[in-house]
Amino acid sequence: MSVPFSSYAAEIYLRGLADERPQWPTDPTRLEAAAREVLADGPFGYVAGGAGAGATMRANLAAFDRYRLVPRMLRDTTVRDWSTAVLGTAMPAPLLLAPVGVLSILHADGELAVARAAAELGVPMVLSTASSHTIEEVAEASGAGPRWFQLYWPAEDAVTASLLGRARAAGYEVLVVTLDTWTLGWRPEDLDGSYLPFLRGVGTAVPFSDPAFRAGLARPPEDDLMAAVGRWVPMFTGTALRWDRLDLLREHWTGPIVLKGVQHPEDALRALDAGMDGVVVSNHGGRQVDRAVGALDALPGVVAAVDGRAAVLFDSGVRTGADAAVALALGADAVLLGRPYAYGLALGGQDGVRHVVRSVLAELDLTLALSGFADLTQLRAAKDAVSTVR
Repeated sequence: MSVPFSSYAAEIYLRGLADERPQWPTDPTRLEAAAREVLADGPFGYVAGGAGAGATMRANLAAFDRYRLVPRMLRDTTVRDWSTAVLGTAMPAPLLLAPVGVLSILHADGELAVARAAAELGVPMVLSTASSHTIEEVAEASGAGPRWFQLYWPAEDAVTASLLGRARAAGYEVLVVTLDTWTLGWRPEDLDGSYLPFLRGVGTAVPFSDPAFRAGLARPPEDDLMAAVGRWVPMFTGTALRWDRLDLLREHWTGPIVLKGVQHPEDALRALDAGMDGVVVSNHGGRQVDRAVGALDALPGVVAAVDGRAAVLFDSGVRTGADAAVALALGADAVLLGRPYAYGLALGGQDGVRHVVRSVLAELDLTLALSGFADLTQLRAAKDAVSTVR
């Protein structure tokens, strides 16, 4: 019998016998305040901030408050199994680490620390195109761990093809294409501090190491950083994406493709019509469009429209294991965790990420077990696992 994720709680209690307490909060909602104590204004604002006045970020959190789990009693949930497979990727629970860029502004090891922690736990990491380390370096840090690659779609097809080829060669299994960030939203936290790390060559390791990108430079980025930045900026921002371009991705990627940023059922259906293998219901954590619908409010409509014909994942507003449980109960095949693990990275590198992910998994395990569910099959079969609050 495998050890349940909830065993992390027992470990923490037992350490208390030796007067040891957790180094970091076990409540993920307290991580942001803890990270604020160790980060400079620019890096903290980049991760914690959002678009406009923050209405969409608040809407993401408020959406969870409109749903409540309905626990059922006298069901044998002593032994649980949350393992699943999403688009061919086996995982111990329906949880992935969302793509978060420029992680070296939080900790020197950046994506490498996240990859190692994820691999330890068997949780898939989705690597951002805006990584501080190359595709190959993060793959090496991941070892045998499952990994997906997120694409910010370049405006040059040759660079796109090169990035996808590198990711496949490095063992990335699923392509996640971000749709909602073809240009940066209005982000006051970053604007007020004039802080955009890419302009300093931070978070550009993937393109700057790419042969197709470098072929368009008179001198390599190591010798002329600003020329490389000048080539990068218009290539990765400022050009709107189009449905009729999805064929290019399919031409250069042989595995599953997921579109991230879907918030309307009709867009989900159009993704299916285009031959995509899944969607991620997401508003980029409220970082792109202010006054947008809370992501969780959009989830049931997308799930109903897709009707099991493709994978539906969920992202934006997830802070706790209980949040993840609600999203799963509403039909998500898996949930992506973002800001909490980024704060864990800032607080303690690889160990901090491991602590946060174990905490979320433990709460997810306990929440569903105490609600009367022992596996995902039972949860998905239930029609009354959640109720709405009016």
